[in-house]
Amino acid sequence: GTCFPCPQEGCPMMGHYADRFPEKLKRVDQKYFLNTAADEPFATWRQKVFIKLSGVKKTRGDINLVYYDTQGNSKEYEVASGDLSQDDVYTEYLDVEINPKNTTKIEFLWNKAIFSLLWARLGAETVDIIQGADG
Repeated sequence: GTCFPCPQEGCPMMGHYADRFPEKLKRVDQKYFLNTAADEPFATWRQKVFIKLSGVKKTRGDINLVYYDTQGNSKEYEVASGDLSQDDVYTEYLDVEINPKNTTKIEFLWNKAIFSLLWARLGAETVDIIQGADG
């Protein structure tokens, strides 16, 4: 927990996300980070998010979640982008950089695509966030 939150350009991550930092991979003696909890279950920094939408049948845009912590830090994560429908459930695994124990608020954001219908309204019917031993 002493490395987070990461600087604006992000922490170079090990494993699956290492390719998101191509410039940092060229550095010598680069440090890499792996999000884990301080105690079991160690996978609590990985969260599985399910979002069921309400409001319109179909529209274009993107769905983001913003995590806030007790120190005033925030981090935004994209859950879905493109064609959105209230008939679908959007699922994403997030490796959060905000300690789940210090999370004070998680905000749902919908950003409408520029050419989408101007009157379209979209909300979250349900947002389920699961964390634990299996991430």
